[in-house]
Amino acid sequence: MSRLLPGSYPTFDSLVLIRRLPSSSSSSLSYRLTNFNFSTAKSKCTACSKLLHVTRSPAAGPVASADSMAENSEHQQLGLRFHPSLEIIGGARHKFLTAFKNVDLAYSPFPFVGWNRHVETIFAALFRSLPDLRYRRECLRTEDDGAIALDWVAGDDRQLPADSPTLILLPGLTGGSGDTYVRHMLIRARKRGWRVVVFNSRGCGNSPVTTPRFYSAGYTGDLRQVVKHVSGQYPDANLYAIGWSIGANILVRYLGQESYDCPLSGAVSLCNPFNLSIADEDFRKGFNNVYDKALASALLKIFKKHILLFEDIGGQYNIALAANAKTVKEFDEGLTRVSFGFKSADDYYSNSSSSDLIKDVRVPLLCIQAANDPIAPARGIPRKDIEENPQCMLIVTPKGGHLGWVAGAEAPFGAPWTDPFVMDFLEHLDSSSKTSPSPCQPKVVSPGTDGLHPVVEV
Repeated sequence: MSRLLPGSYPTFDSLVLIRRLPSSSSSSLSYRLTNFNFSTAKSKCTACSKLLHVTRSPAAGPVASADSMAENSEHQQLGLRFHPSLEIIGGARHKFLTAFKNVDLAYSPFPFVGWNRHVETIFAALFRSLPDLRYRRECLRTEDDGAIALDWVAGDDRQLPADSPTLILLPGLTGGSGDTYVRHMLIRARKRGWRVVVFNSRGCGNSPVTTPRFYSAGYTGDLRQVVKHVSGQYPDANLYAIGWSIGANILVRYLGQESYDCPLSGAVSLCNPFNLSIADEDFRKGFNNVYDKALASALLKIFKKHILLFEDIGGQYNIALAANAKTVKEFDEGLTRVSFGFKSADDYYSNSSSSDLIKDVRVPLLCIQAANDPIAPARGIPRKDIEENPQCMLIVTPKGGHLGWVAGAEAPFGAPWTDPFVMDFLEHLDSSSKTSPSPCQPKVVSPGTDGLHPVVEV
């Protein structure tokens, strides 16, 4: 597991404090979950059976409502079909639905594992396979003297054509190029001839921390610099991005801020918390309290490792509160919100949500969420703005947990159910871009009646 950073919601790899540790045998892995050690196959099975005693949460709703069935019937009349176990909405659904090869198949969670959202989330974090890869690391200095690390697949700079489609991956908080869900997506794209680079945020993936500012849920400056750098290296390539969890929140905020000027040709958002105030409310309820406490503990370890950066820092920082935080919100109140100029943690959350910027996105965007996600609540999804945006499409699965999606052909240990859908979408965009103008640029329809303000079509 990569390290936790202050500032936002994490991937579940950090929530359960999992580490994959090399054992004395090269063919085995020893697992650590919080204070419990799993060094043998027997203890792994015992751990799974204990996790399955977590109270099963109620379903988020019926598999298919009358409205969704009627809507699906309308799609079938248009030659567009998708299985009623999936909720699919968005202003771009008619445009992109044909891109997906398996959208007519039911979402079927893996037996036993997929029955409970916590079990599925923890199972995926513990037992999903980790593909083997060799990276080439490139470090960038940020404008405020911070540092971020880009991990490229070793050898791809020589083996791939300069105009190969290029994909930037944004893991969740504390996530990096070593995370299982990141590597599975990378492998899939690479097999299809794509160039892929993992954006390890400050302190993540063993990247250095050189300033008191880490990164937050709403800060897009580092991503903007990464996109500029990558597009500068490969100016003839179409550029895309995928974000998970808090990485998705940052990505969608960036898309909305850039709007028509966005250099990306398309993007995918997975397990996005969208509305951080709602996510914060749910984060401290029921079983989620376990994650909150575990995160706070991990945040303290990161903070104390770099505590000299905050020595005599003064100002509004409450170092004592941050150093003794029992919850993520206490940590954000003492440290993160001050670093980024917010009045309080609540002010920080309410002004860092990507839900506010969906309406401004002007590149093709696919969002995939799980209805039972414990970290990214379904009630925080900005459905109205997604439906009204002609560039956005949303797929909601009935199960999946947070970064789980233990379903599909590769379940239970292989790639998440989402990966083939993501690749279908991206390849559709890239093939379409070769015969049509960039989706980032509005089309001028007429010069306008006053001769000064052109009429554009999005």
